[in-house]
Amino acid sequence: MVWRKVYAFGDHERDRWIADQARSIPPGSRVLDVGAGPCRYGPLFAHCHYETQDFCAHEPTRFGSMNEVGTWSYGKIDYVCDAASIPVEDASFDAVICTEVLEHVAEPIRIVNELARILRPQGKLILTAPLGSGLHQEPDHYYGGFTPYWYRRFLGAAGFENIEVFPNGGFFKHYGQESQRFSALLDPRRVSFPMNLLVLPLWLLTIPLMRIVAPPVCALLDSLDDHRAFTVGYHVLAVRNGVEAVR
Repeated sequence: MVWRKVYAFGDHERDRWIADQARSIPPGSRVLDVGAGPCRYGPLFAHCHYETQDFCAHEPTRFGSMNEVGTWSYGKIDYVCDAASIPVEDASFDAVICTEVLEHVAEPIRIVNELARILRPQGKLILTAPLGSGLHQEPDHYYGGFTPYWYRRFLGAAGFENIEVFPNGGFFKHYGQESQRFSALLDPRRVSFPMNLLVLPLWLLTIPLMRIVAPPVCALLDSLDDHRAFTVGYHVLAVRNGVEAVR
Protein backbone atom coordinates (compact mmCIF):
# COMPACT_ATOMS: atom_id res chain seq x y z
CA MET A 1 0.00 0.00 0.00
CA VAL A 2 1.45 3.36 -1.09
CA TRP A 3 0.00 5.22 1.90
CA ARG A 4 1.72 2.93 4.39
CA LYS A 5 4.99 2.99 2.45
CA VAL A 6 5.17 6.78 2.88
CA TYR A 7 3.31 7.60 6.07
CA ALA A 8 4.21 4.53 8.14
CA PHE A 9 7.45 3.64 6.39
CA GLY A 10 9.19 2.13 9.45
CA ASP A 11 6.64 -0.63 9.96
CA HIS A 12 6.15 -1.07 6.22
CA GLU A 13 9.85 -1.53 5.47
CA ARG A 14 10.37 -3.84 8.43
CA ASP A 15 7.41 -6.03 7.45
CA ARG A 16 8.59 -6.15 3.83
CA TRP A 17 12.11 -7.10 4.92
CA ILE A 18 10.84 -9.86 7.23
CA ALA A 19 8.71 -11.20 4.36
CA ASP A 20 11.80 -11.31 2.13
CA GLN A 21 13.72 -13.22 4.80
CA ALA A 22 10.84 -15.65 5.34
CA ARG A 23 10.92 -16.60 1.66
CA SER A 24 14.60 -17.51 2.02
CA ILE A 25 13.94 -20.07 4.78
CA PRO A 26 13.61 -23.61 3.36
CA PRO A 27 10.24 -25.36 3.75
CA GLY A 28 9.98 -27.51 6.85
CA SER A 29 12.55 -25.49 8.81
CA ARG A 30 11.98 -25.10 12.52
CA VAL A 31 11.59 -21.37 13.26
CA LEU A 32 11.19 -19.57 16.59
CA ASP A 33 9.71 -16.07 16.86
CA VAL A 34 11.18 -14.56 20.06
CA GLY A 35 9.01 -11.86 21.64
CA ALA A 36 6.26 -12.79 19.21
CA GLY A 37 3.46 -10.80 20.88
CA PRO A 38 0.47 -11.00 18.50
CA CYS A 39 2.39 -13.42 16.22
CA ARG A 40 1.96 -11.09 13.26
CA TYR A 41 4.66 -12.85 11.23
CA GLY A 42 3.21 -16.33 11.58
CA PRO A 43 1.57 -16.36 8.12
CA LEU A 44 4.90 -15.50 6.49
CA PHE A 45 6.36 -18.73 7.88
CA ALA A 46 3.44 -21.00 7.04
CA HIS A 47 5.85 -23.19 5.05
CA CYS A 48 7.91 -23.78 8.23
CA HIS A 49 7.37 -25.23 11.68
CA TYR A 50 6.68 -21.83 13.28
CA GLU A 51 6.91 -21.59 17.08
CA THR A 52 6.64 -18.61 19.39
CA GLN A 53 8.05 -17.24 22.65
CA ASP A 54 7.01 -14.30 24.81
CA PHE A 55 6.96 -13.44 28.49
CA CYS A 56 3.27 -12.45 28.16
CA ALA A 57 3.44 -9.90 30.96
CA HIS A 58 2.76 -6.71 29.04
CA GLU A 59 -0.78 -5.35 29.12
CA PRO A 60 -1.76 -5.09 25.45
CA THR A 61 -4.63 -2.65 26.08
CA ARG A 62 -2.46 -0.11 27.94
CA PHE A 63 -2.08 2.25 24.99
CA GLY A 64 -2.26 6.00 24.76
CA SER A 65 1.31 7.20 24.23
CA MET A 66 2.37 8.80 20.95
CA ASN A 67 4.29 5.63 20.09
CA GLU A 68 1.49 3.14 20.56
CA VAL A 69 -1.57 3.25 18.35
CA GLY A 70 -4.42 0.77 18.25
CA THR A 71 -4.90 -2.42 20.20
CA TRP A 72 -3.52 -5.92 20.07
CA SER A 73 -3.48 -9.12 22.07
CA TYR A 74 -1.06 -12.01 22.39
CA GLY A 75 -1.28 -14.75 19.82
CA LYS A 76 -0.72 -18.43 20.51
CA ILE A 77 2.55 -18.50 22.48
CA ASP A 78 4.33 -21.85 22.70
CA TYR A 79 6.98 -20.84 25.27
CA VAL A 80 5.84 -18.41 27.96
CA CYS A 81 9.17 -17.58 29.55
CA ASP A 82 12.08 -15.19 29.86
CA ALA A 83 13.77 -14.76 26.47
CA ALA A 84 17.12 -15.26 28.21
CA SER A 85 16.11 -18.77 29.28
CA ILE A 86 14.01 -20.57 26.67
CA PRO A 87 13.22 -24.17 27.67
CA VAL A 88 14.53 -25.92 24.56
CA GLU A 89 17.62 -27.96 23.78
CA ASP A 90 20.76 -26.41 22.35
CA ALA A 91 20.73 -26.05 18.56
CA SER A 92 16.96 -26.58 18.28
CA PHE A 93 16.07 -24.14 15.52
CA ASP A 94 17.02 -23.50 11.91
CA ALA A 95 16.06 -19.82 12.16
CA VAL A 96 15.15 -17.34 14.87
CA ILE A 97 13.19 -14.11 14.42
CA CYS A 98 13.50 -11.37 17.04
CA THR A 99 11.85 -8.10 16.02
CA GLU A 100 11.66 -4.93 18.14
CA VAL A 101 12.43 -6.84 21.34
CA LEU A 102 15.94 -5.96 22.52
CA GLU A 103 14.97 -2.48 23.72
CA HIS A 104 12.41 -4.08 26.05
CA VAL A 105 14.73 -6.47 27.92
CA ALA A 106 16.96 -5.47 30.81
CA GLU A 107 19.97 -7.50 29.64
CA PRO A 108 19.99 -7.68 25.82
CA ILE A 109 23.40 -9.35 25.66
CA ARG A 110 21.97 -12.33 27.56
CA ILE A 111 19.21 -12.55 24.94
CA VAL A 112 21.74 -12.55 22.10
CA ASN A 113 23.66 -15.35 23.79
CA GLU A 114 20.47 -17.36 24.22
CA LEU A 115 19.55 -16.92 20.55
CA ALA A 116 22.98 -18.27 19.65
CA ARG A 117 22.47 -21.24 21.97
CA ILE A 118 19.16 -22.34 20.47
CA LEU A 119 20.22 -21.92 16.83
CA ARG A 120 21.77 -24.80 14.92
CA PRO A 121 25.18 -24.26 13.29
CA GLN A 122 24.63 -22.18 10.14
CA GLY A 123 21.18 -21.27 11.48
CA LYS A 124 19.87 -17.83 10.53
CA LEU A 125 19.14 -14.94 12.91
CA ILE A 126 16.62 -12.36 11.68
CA LEU A 127 16.77 -9.41 14.06
CA THR A 128 15.44 -5.85 14.22
CA ALA A 129 15.46 -3.13 16.87
CA PRO A 130 15.10 0.66 16.86
CA LEU A 131 17.85 3.23 16.96
CA GLY A 132 15.51 6.12 17.68
CA SER A 133 12.11 5.75 19.33
CA GLY A 134 10.09 7.27 22.12
CA LEU A 135 9.07 5.33 25.18
CA HIS A 136 6.56 2.57 24.43
CA GLN A 137 5.23 -0.57 26.11
CA GLU A 138 6.11 1.06 29.39
CA PRO A 139 7.47 0.20 31.87
CA ASP A 140 9.22 -2.49 29.82
CA HIS A 141 11.39 -0.15 27.75
CA TYR A 142 15.02 0.04 28.82
CA TYR A 143 17.14 1.20 25.87
CA GLY A 144 16.95 3.98 23.30
CA GLY A 145 18.42 1.91 20.50
CA PHE A 146 21.22 -0.26 19.14
CA THR A 147 23.95 0.68 16.65
CA PRO A 148 25.71 -1.36 13.95
CA TYR A 149 28.76 -1.42 16.21
CA TRP A 150 26.72 -2.99 19.01
CA TYR A 151 25.42 -5.73 16.70
CA ARG A 152 28.82 -6.56 15.26
CA ARG A 153 30.52 -6.64 18.65
CA PHE A 154 28.00 -8.61 20.67
CA LEU A 155 26.63 -10.87 17.94
CA GLY A 156 30.20 -11.75 17.02
CA ALA A 157 31.07 -12.45 20.66
CA ALA A 158 28.00 -14.71 20.98
CA GLY A 159 29.05 -16.92 18.07
CA PHE A 160 27.55 -15.30 14.99
CA GLU A 161 29.26 -14.57 11.69
CA ASN A 162 28.34 -12.99 8.34
CA ILE A 163 26.70 -10.16 10.26
CA GLU A 164 24.85 -7.75 7.96
CA VAL A 165 23.23 -4.54 9.23
CA PHE A 166 20.73 -2.57 7.11
CA PRO A 167 19.31 0.85 8.08
CA ASN A 168 15.55 1.32 7.98
CA GLY A 169 15.53 4.65 6.16
CA GLY A 170 17.70 7.71 6.73
CA PHE A 171 17.43 11.15 8.29
CA PHE A 172 14.80 12.53 5.93
CA LYS A 173 12.36 9.64 6.33
CA HIS A 174 12.89 9.85 10.09
CA TYR A 175 12.15 13.58 9.93
CA GLY A 176 8.97 12.91 7.94
CA GLN A 177 7.84 10.47 10.61
CA GLU A 178 8.45 12.96 13.40
CA SER A 179 6.74 15.79 11.51
CA GLN A 180 3.52 13.78 11.76
CA ARG A 181 4.10 13.36 15.48
CA PHE A 182 4.70 17.11 15.84
CA SER A 183 1.27 17.81 14.38
CA ALA A 184 -0.40 15.10 16.45
CA LEU A 185 1.00 16.55 19.67
CA LEU A 186 -0.59 19.90 18.84
CA ASP A 187 -4.06 18.40 18.47
CA PRO A 188 -6.28 20.73 20.56
CA ARG A 189 -8.35 17.75 21.70
CA ARG A 190 -5.33 16.79 23.82
CA VAL A 191 -5.16 20.20 25.52
CA SER A 192 -7.42 21.79 28.10
CA PHE A 193 -9.13 25.17 27.77
CA PRO A 194 -7.96 27.89 27.06
CA MET A 195 -4.68 26.48 25.67
CA ASN A 196 -6.62 24.47 23.10
CA LEU A 197 -7.87 27.69 21.53
CA LEU A 198 -4.32 28.98 21.27
CA VAL A 199 -2.91 25.87 19.58
CA LEU A 200 -5.87 25.34 17.24
CA PRO A 201 -4.65 27.68 14.45
CA LEU A 202 -1.14 26.24 14.58
CA TRP A 203 -2.49 22.69 14.54
CA LEU A 204 -4.64 23.44 11.49
CA LEU A 205 -1.58 24.86 9.74
CA THR A 206 0.49 21.75 10.47
CA ILE A 207 -2.05 19.29 9.06
CA PRO A 208 -1.37 19.98 5.37
CA LEU A 209 2.30 20.84 5.82
CA MET A 210 3.52 18.25 8.33
CA ARG A 211 1.03 15.42 7.96
CA ILE A 212 0.39 15.43 4.23
CA VAL A 213 3.25 17.17 2.41
CA ALA A 214 6.33 16.54 4.56
CA PRO A 215 6.36 12.68 4.59
CA PRO A 216 6.38 12.15 0.79
CA VAL A 217 8.84 15.01 0.26
CA CYS A 218 11.12 13.53 2.91
CA ALA A 219 10.82 10.10 1.29
CA LEU A 220 11.98 11.59 -2.03
CA LEU A 221 14.92 13.32 -0.33
CA ASP A 222 16.00 10.31 1.72
CA SER A 223 18.56 9.08 -0.81
CA LEU A 224 20.58 12.26 -0.10
CA ASP A 225 21.48 10.84 3.30
CA ASP A 226 24.24 8.36 2.57
CA HIS A 227 25.44 8.04 6.18
CA ARG A 228 22.18 6.77 7.72
CA ALA A 229 23.21 7.87 11.21
CA PHE A 230 19.67 9.04 12.06
CA THR A 231 17.73 5.99 10.93
CA VAL A 232 14.71 4.78 12.89
CA GLY A 233 16.36 1.38 13.34
CA TYR A 234 18.30 -1.49 11.82
CA HIS A 235 17.52 -4.84 10.23
CA VAL A 236 20.16 -7.45 11.00
CA LEU A 237 21.05 -10.81 9.51
CA ALA A 238 23.59 -13.17 11.05
CA VAL A 239 24.57 -16.82 10.77
CA ARG A 240 25.33 -19.05 13.75
CA ASN A 241 28.82 -20.45 13.47
CA GLY A 242 29.90 -23.85 14.77
CA VAL A 243 31.53 -22.59 17.97
CA GLU A 244 29.76 -23.10 21.28
CA ALA A 245 27.81 -20.02 22.35
CA VAL A 246 28.87 -17.85 25.28
CA ARG A 247 26.93 -18.73 28.41
